[in-house]
Amino acid sequence: MKKLFIIIMFSVFATGLGQNTIKRADQLFDKMWYKEAATLYEVAIRKNEPSQELLQKAGDSYFFNTDMKNAHVWYDKLISDYYSEISSEYLFRYSHCLLGIGKKREAKRWMKEFAKRAQNDDRSDNFDQQGLSLEDVLNMEPRFLLRNMRVNTKYSDFGPMYYQDKLVFSSAVDSSNFHTRIYHWNEQPFLNFYIGELNGLESDIDSSEDFSESINTRYHEATIAFSPDESRLWFTRNNYDGDLGRDDDGTNHLKLYSAELRTDEDGNQSWGNIMELPFNSEDYSVGHPAVSSDGKLLYFVSDMPGSIGATDLFVVDIQDDNSYSNPRNLGETINTSGREMFPFITDNNLYFASDGHLGLGGLDVFSSALNGDSFDMAVNLAAPLNSTLDDFGFIIKEDRNTGFVCSNRESGIGDDDIYSFVRLGPAQAKTCDQKIIGYVSNGITGERISDVEMKLLDGQGSDLASTITDITGSYAFDPSLKCTEGYTVTASKTGYVQRNKPVITLSESGATIVPLGMETLDELIVEESGELKIKIGIIYFDLDKDFIRNDAAIELNKVVLLMTQYPNMEIKIESHTDSRNDDDYNMDLSDRRAKSTKEYLISQGIKADRIIDAKGYGESQLINRCSNEVDCSEAEHQLNRRSEFIIIKM
Repeated sequence: MKKLFIIIMFSVFATGLGQNTIKRADQLFDKMWYKEAATLYEVAIRKNEPSQELLQKAGDSYFFNTDMKNAHVWYDKLISDYYSEISSEYLFRYSHCLLGIGKKREAKRWMKEFAKRAQNDDRSDNFDQQGLSLEDVLNMEPRFLLRNMRVNTKYSDFGPMYYQDKLVFSSAVDSSNFHTRIYHWNEQPFLNFYIGELNGLESDIDSSEDFSESINTRYHEATIAFSPDESRLWFTRNNYDGDLGRDDDGTNHLKLYSAELRTDEDGNQSWGNIMELPFNSEDYSVGHPAVSSDGKLLYFVSDMPGSIGATDLFVVDIQDDNSYSNPRNLGETINTSGREMFPFITDNNLYFASDGHLGLGGLDVFSSALNGDSFDMAVNLAAPLNSTLDDFGFIIKEDRNTGFVCSNRESGIGDDDIYSFVRLGPAQAKTCDQKIIGYVSNGITGERISDVEMKLLDGQGSDLASTITDITGSYAFDPSLKCTEGYTVTASKTGYVQRNKPVITLSESGATIVPLGMETLDELIVEESGELKIKIGIIYFDLDKDFIRNDAAIELNKVVLLMTQYPNMEIKIESHTDSRNDDDYNMDLSDRRAKSTKEYLISQGIKADRIIDAKGYGESQLINRCSNEVDCSEAEHQLNRRSEFIIIKM
C-alpha cells in the first residue's frame, strides 16, 4: 500500500511538473521566444504521452524560428499519429519544412495532400484563385540580382529603410551575445538603429553610426518608417516606459512609437516628442511600420483581436491632427492563418513577408497590386529573392528597380543579412505585348513530356491557339497577348490527367513562362522514351520455360486490375531475353513467353482484342552493353530479361 501511495504521488508530481513545463513553454511561445519554447516542449514530450497540441506547438516553435530540420521531426510525428485530426494548415507547414531541408519531391506530394484536404477550407482559397502549384513557384522566372552588403556583421542586421540619401537599419552589432532569430526579442539591450551613407549605385554603405541617441535605448528598437517629408517617423520598440511593461502572463509585447524632427536655436536637428501610438496594448504586439507615399496611411503588423492568423497586416488612417483611425485588417487576400510581416507600400504595390502563402519555405516576400482601396492576390517574388529560409524586410525604389531585402539564408555572413538587389526588366514599358511559353514535365519525376496537346483559352473559355510540346517538353503559343490579362492553358495527353492552369500575363512586354506538371492516370503508368508503359515488377520464368509462375501472376494481376479500371485501354506485350544462349532459341523462347503472358491476361477476363500484339524479341533489343561474348554480371543480364506492356490506346 505504501509503495502504491508513493507511485501515485510520484505520478501526480510528474504530471504537475509536466503541466508546469508546458505552461512555461506556452508563455515563451506567446512572447515569440520560439527557441526556448521548443526546448521546453521537447522536455514535456519526453515526460508525457505527446498530444496533438503538444506536437503542434513543438513543431511550430521550430517552424517559426526557421529551424526546418527540427520542425520536420515533430510535424512528421504529428502527421503520423494524428493525420485524420490535424487541420490542412499542418500539411502546408510540413511541405514547407520538406522544402527547407531539400526534399522537393516529397514537398510537392504533401502540398498536393494539403490541396486535397483544404478543398473545403478557407485556407485553400488563395491558391484556388491564383491557380498556382508548388511546382509553379519553384519554376518561376528569376527577376532579381542580389548582393550581400559590406555593412553586414556576424550578428543580426535587418529592417532597412530609406532616409534622405542614406539607409537606416537595425543591428545587434554591439552585442557579442546576440544569436537568436529576429522574432525572439529578449530582455537585453541589443537591437538599435544605425545609419549610413548610400554609395553612388545605392547598393551599399561603407560605414555606419548610431541613428539617434534619443530613440536608441537599452531595449530593442527595430524597423522604422518615415513620413514623405521626413519630419516624422514611426518605429518598433519593446513595451517600455522606464521599465519593461508586461501583461498578466509576464509577456513583454512590441509597440509602435512616433517621433518628430526638431530644430534647436543653433540649427541642430534631433528626434523628439517620442509618443506611444494609441492602438498599442499590454495584451498584444504592434510593430513593423510602413507609411504610404502620401503620408495618409500607416501599415503595421499585429496579433491583436480580429487577426486571421499568427500575425496580420493592418492599416490606420493618419489624420490631419496626427491622430489615428481604428485599425483595419487588410483581409484574407493578404492575411492567412500563418504570419504576415514587414510591410512596405509604394504607389502601386504592397510588399510583405509571409509563411502562409505558397512559398519556398520560411518567410517569402510577396507583392500585391493596389487596386483602388483593395489589394489583388499576392504574388511570390520567386528565387533568388526568396529562399528556403526567411526572406523579409523588402524595400524598393520602383522607378529605379533597386532596393534591399533581408534573409538568413545559409550563404550569408551572419544571422540576418541585408542584401541589395536589382530587379530585372524596365520599370515601365511604352507598349506591352506578351507571349505565353513554357514546358510540361512529369509532376513526380520532373522528366519533360513531349507530344502534349496544348491549348490557350481566353478569359471566357474560347480557344485562342493550340500547339504540341517538342522533344524537350517545351511549347510556345503564337498569338501576341495583352499584359496583365487572364488566360487558361490546358495540357492533354493519353495516359495523363488533363491539366488546366489559369494564368495572368506579366505587366511588361516579354514572355510569361507557364510550366505545367502532369501526372499519369495511375502510378503504374510511366512514360519511357516517348511510350506509355505499364510498369510492374519483373516477370520471372523458370529456366527454359514459358508457363506463368505464381509470383509472376501476382505482378500480372496488377495489369489485369489496371485494364479493368480503364476498359478502353489497349496494349501490346513485348518479351525480351538476355544474350546468353542461341539467338534463334532466345527469339522463340521470348515469343512463347509473350504469348503465354497474353493467354494469362485473357484467362483473367481481359478481352483478346484489347491485346493488340504479343511478340518476343529475343536478344535483339538489349538495353545495355551485354551482347554476345561480353562479360557481364547476373544483375546486368537481368536488366535485359524483361516483359513490357506498352499502352496503345486509353
